[in-house]
Amino acid sequence: MARLFSIRKYLPFTYKMMIPYLVLVLITDIVIGYVSYGMLVKSRTEVAETGIRAALEQTRNNADYRMTEIQRISDQLFGNLAFQQALQRHGDRLDMYYTMIDDIYPQLDAPLDLYGSPIRLTLYAVNPDIGEAGKQSANETPITKSEFFVQSFASLKNRIWFQELQADRKDNNVWIQSDTDHKLDNVSHLRKLVSFSDYQTVIGYIRITVNFDGLLSNLTKYPEEQGLGLRVIDRSNNEVLYSRTPFAASKSDAAYLNLREDLDETPFAIEIQVPHEYLNKDAKRLQLTLGLICAISFIVMGAIGFAVAALSGRRMKRIVSHVRSFQDGNLERRLMMSGNDEFVLIAHSFNNMASSIQNLIQDVYKQGIQRKQAELEALQAQINPHFLYNTLSTISSLNNLGKTREVTEMAKKLSRFYRLTLNNGQVLIPLHKELEQVQAYLDIQKVKYADSFKVYVDMEPEVSEVRIIKLLYQPFVENIFKHAWFGDTIAIRLTAKRVGNDLELKIIDTGIGMQQETINKVLRSTMQSNTYGFKNVEDRIKLRYGPEYGVQMASVYGGGTTVRLLLPIQTEASELSDETSYPEIKERK
Repeated sequence: MARLFSIRKYLPFTYKMMIPYLVLVLITDIVIGYVSYGMLVKSRTEVAETGIRAALEQTRNNADYRMTEIQRISDQLFGNLAFQQALQRHGDRLDMYYTMIDDIYPQLDAPLDLYGSPIRLTLYAVNPDIGEAGKQSANETPITKSEFFVQSFASLKNRIWFQELQADRKDNNVWIQSDTDHKLDNVSHLRKLVSFSDYQTVIGYIRITVNFDGLLSNLTKYPEEQGLGLRVIDRSNNEVLYSRTPFAASKSDAAYLNLREDLDETPFAIEIQVPHEYLNKDAKRLQLTLGLICAISFIVMGAIGFAVAALSGRRMKRIVSHVRSFQDGNLERRLMMSGNDEFVLIAHSFNNMASSIQNLIQDVYKQGIQRKQAELEALQAQINPHFLYNTLSTISSLNNLGKTREVTEMAKKLSRFYRLTLNNGQVLIPLHKELEQVQAYLDIQKVKYADSFKVYVDMEPEVSEVRIIKLLYQPFVENIFKHAWFGDTIAIRLTAKRVGNDLELKIIDTGIGMQQETINKVLRSTMQSNTYGFKNVEDRIKLRYGPEYGVQMASVYGGGTTVRLLLPIQTEASELSDETSYPEIKERK
């Protein structure tokens, strides 16, 4: 409350006078915008609803016309005497071939060219002498073009839906959905063909199949994502024959506009369900426009008021500028104001706070640098005594065996190894120096193991001078001799290559490997153990380069182990900084 009272106390009088003016402008803009929006919503909704009704009526007329055309095609084939005679003709294969080519195929093909949309016309012939044309599975594929097929009546009479139609005496001149019609959004017209000689003998069936999308093309152009529901139902049983978008369970007039048109030539009806949100979509764009106009009006009037108020707020702007600069990390700037008002008090307090924070950050940052350096040195120191102990133990064993030459050779190589390891106290060394240090270690092992192991080094020339923290290879190579030796010989491969902006180091051996539970135990370990050298190297890498870098391990029991080290590319020495200045403070979001 005290802080709020203080803000109100120093609110400029010009701003106080401007507030009622801005409130009046805002109320005026809201009233005008609300009234205009209501009128436009009503107008646009009526226009959209009229358009949808007209599209539904036009679609109904178009579907009636197309279904009438299909009915006319079936009537034409039913009343074609030459076509009927050809269907009842018998003869040898050659005669029947010519009959189909000359008298049947042309009668089936002619209607296809006259109908505007793709349809599929299938003739089921009772006459066994009439050969089949087209695939039996044609009705299982979508209709992409107008085509006809000739099939045996035997392929039709055993179908359940056909037997049900025959039992109900509804197998003539009927619109149905059969086989895969419902799945493919098709509908078929089935017509029985009888002989003109007695009007009793069935000589075949004509089935004309059309896709609902072709019948409802005027409505299917509306985008589905707008939520427009479209379906075709059978009026006799309210069965849904075609649905492009699921209808909402609630048909409330407050949420949807529900329209229906019956198809006169069929027992079908077209239903459409339109969300009022779709009807109002154009009005929403106008709402945005009106809102933008009102906002611009308010902003312009507000800008005029703020321009006047800014004449008396220059000192506050200076304070805000320095506070933002302070937030961005620039603690060097100071507020210099003269006078005896409250702004001078704010400037003095701000300057004292900036100086105190600057000194505090310097102290904390220096302590962090020193702690990080100490941790790195402590981790570095864990490796050398352990290796020295093992090597001196080996020298002692060789001396007890009287192998003075090997003792002398190992002592020399040990001296060279530590000369390379110390590296004049530098933490970062070039990669090729690291490999030299590993080679010195391997030379020591050769005294003990002779030629029982092979070492292969594969380093890309471009990464030779990349600087890394020392003693990354050696702990893992040492672990190979301690834990991975399997059989009489072992092979070791050391690789180094660039991967994007990072450096990838690998230590690969053909030793006994590790089981998965052993790997998991090593990866989960929080102890600074030299058993595998993993934790030590992992901690040094993360401490130096960050948590996104480190060590990965993969192994096949009985097939060897691969250790992968990922480091950033550094081509210049970058020892831990000793500077006492604080880092740049990033702006808080």
